[in-house]
Amino acid sequence: MSSQPASAYFLVDEKPRIVRATLSVLVDNEVGALARVVGLFAGRGYNIESLTVGETDHQKHTSRITIVTSGTPQIIEQIKAQLGRLVPVHRVVDFTDQTGVERELGLVKVAGDGEKRAEALRISEVFRARVIDITHTSFTFEISGSPGKIDAFVELMVPLGLVEMSRTGVVAISRGGEAT
Repeated sequence: MSSQPASAYFLVDEKPRIVRATLSVLVDNEVGALARVVGLFAGRGYNIESLTVGETDHQKHTSRITIVTSGTPQIIEQIKAQLGRLVPVHRVVDFTDQTGVERELGLVKVAGDGEKRAEALRISEVFRARVIDITHTSFTFEISGSPGKIDAFVELMVPLGLVEMSRTGVVAISRGGEAT
């Protein structure tokens, strides 16, 4: 006897599970390397939620590109495979399945006076945000931490007079003594 239902009405139409992935891509530090990586995403319609790039080894002329994207697990696997085939790419590491450390830096400008100003300072202390610029009518805070921590801080600053913010994007590295 089959375990399958006899009617098509019992088939479940499941929505694909979307996951967030942080990918670390080690590339040659050469002209056009970033353009090739970003072009791969643009050419296939993949979204980049965060992108940071920095030189990691001056002697070996390598840079690390940290990309945050989202998609089904199959799409993420496809992105990793396609990145691995690009000429300037040495290594692709997915921090979704590994233990890694992610951090981001945010600059948050808040304008206000009186009690709102005092409340913004109290909240900044809880989040360990530093005041890096101050005027009679505004503060600019520097905050670093996980993307969720920065999101929470910004959300609390909105009713207190959030003017603008700027974020660096996620940087990530694996835990432990081994290189990624």
